[in-house]
Amino acid sequence: MAIEVFNRYEHKYMLDRETFEKVIKILDEHMDMDSHNKDHTPYTISNIYFDTPDDYLIRTSLSKPDYKEKLRLRAYGIPDEDSKVFLEIKKKFKGIVNKRRTKLKLNEAYKFITSGKAPEPKDYMNAQVLHELEYFLKIYNLSPKLYLAYDRIAYFEKNNRDLRISFDMNIRSRRYDLALEKGDYGERLLPEDVYLMEIKTSLAKPLWLTHLLAELDIKRTRFSKYGTEFKNMINHTEHDEIEYKEVV
Repeated sequence: MAIEVFNRYEHKYMLDRETFEKVIKILDEHMDMDSHNKDHTPYTISNIYFDTPDDYLIRTSLSKPDYKEKLRLRAYGIPDEDSKVFLEIKKKFKGIVNKRRTKLKLNEAYKFITSGKAPEPKDYMNAQVLHELEYFLKIYNLSPKLYLAYDRIAYFEKNNRDLRISFDMNIRSRRYDLALEKGDYGERLLPEDVYLMEIKTSLAKPLWLTHLLAELDIKRTRFSKYGTEFKNMINHTEHDEIEYKEVV
């Protein structure tokens, strides 16, 4: 059964290709590769992020408050209307990430978000999370704002399933065709040879991992995929407005 409730720290790091390859070699000695990965082949995650007409959720997030939250619809690959997807609330309070999600069929998820009324729970749904999502949808007037996808390689520690390390690459996004079933395409968010590494755990990092980070001089960074795309969009819009004023 997929885990539907998470409470953990999520630390992020930007790697170039050379560092990424060094890290992968070390992880292969200490960790098991995610079952979705075969021979280091990435799998694709696609998301639709929802926000208010004035982008309240992402604007609040970028102001770095103690508490922030977001709603997204997630699929693995390109779903059709009967495919199972995840509708999830992601919250962060003073560095601790809480993620609560439930499986839904894609058409059920769209109907839920549009109507604001939770479906009758089925055996593949989490009834408690459905109630929380329904409340979230009552608080905010949400609509789809961003499609964002990436390719991922992920690991679990052999004797500690709490520790997960993932690498996201080829991050792409679009603000049109905002439906998961319409396909996997968009504009690249980061340069080709940049990898986003995330260390996710509710416990302390094991000693071998702290040594790895120190020996390769890998430093933590602040990075939000949705936040970075939103700032890029705002900067692009402001640039276009300046050019328009100059022409007029």
